[in-house]
Amino acid sequence: MDILLKYFPELTEDQQEKFVRLKELYIEWNAKINVISRKDIESLYERHVLHSLGIAKVHNFLPNSKVMDVGTGGGFPGVPLAILFPEVEFYLIDVIAKKIRVVNEVVQALELTNVKAEQRRAGTFDDRFDFIISRAVTNMPDFVKWVKKNVAKQSKHDLKNGILYLKGGDLTEELAQFPKAIEHKLADFFEEEFYETKKVVYLPLKYKI
Repeated sequence: MDILLKYFPELTEDQQEKFVRLKELYIEWNAKINVISRKDIESLYERHVLHSLGIAKVHNFLPNSKVMDVGTGGGFPGVPLAILFPEVEFYLIDVIAKKIRVVNEVVQALELTNVKAEQRRAGTFDDRFDFIISRAVTNMPDFVKWVKKNVAKQSKHDLKNGILYLKGGDLTEELAQFPKAIEHKLADFFEEEFYETKKVVYLPLKYKI
C-alpha cells in the first residue's frame, strides 16, 4: 500500500481499505485461477495496481462518465480505476470466462457498485463510452478497429473521447498511422525502474455511425 499512497496521498480511508483487501483477494483467487503470473503476484501493487492508476495521472474521469476496459484479464486497469473513481461507470470485458469470474468475485467482495464485468468480445456490440481503456492486449491499429464504434459522440471532458492505452517500448511504427496519438511516459510520474519504458497512449477517436 505504501507505493500507492506515495503517488496518491489523497486516497480516502475507504479506498485504502479496498486496495488492501484487493491484494488479499487476488492472492486468494490467483491460487485457484491463474490470472496474474506467479512471479508478479507479490509485486501486485507496483506492477498491476499502480500501473493501472497511471491512467489517472494522465486523465481524471468526471462523475457519471462511462469507461470500457477491453481485455481486462484479471481486472486491470478497470478494477483499480473503479476504486479511484467511484462515481464513474466501468464496463470490463474479456473473452476468457474464468478471468471474468475472478473479476466478478473481486468486484462483489469489494462491493464495487460502479463495475460491470462480462465475458464478451470487443467489436461485437454497439454500446457507447467516453473512454476505452486497456493494457496492451494487441497493437493499436487492430485495437482501434475493435473499439472505434464504441466511442460516444458527446465529450464531457476537456480531453476528447477516445482511447487511453497502457503500452510499453518504442511505439513509433505502431502509432505511425495515428498522428493525433500522444504518448505519456509513466516514468514522468513514477520513479520505480519498472516504469522506465511504460506509457499511457491517448488517442482521440471520432464518433462512428
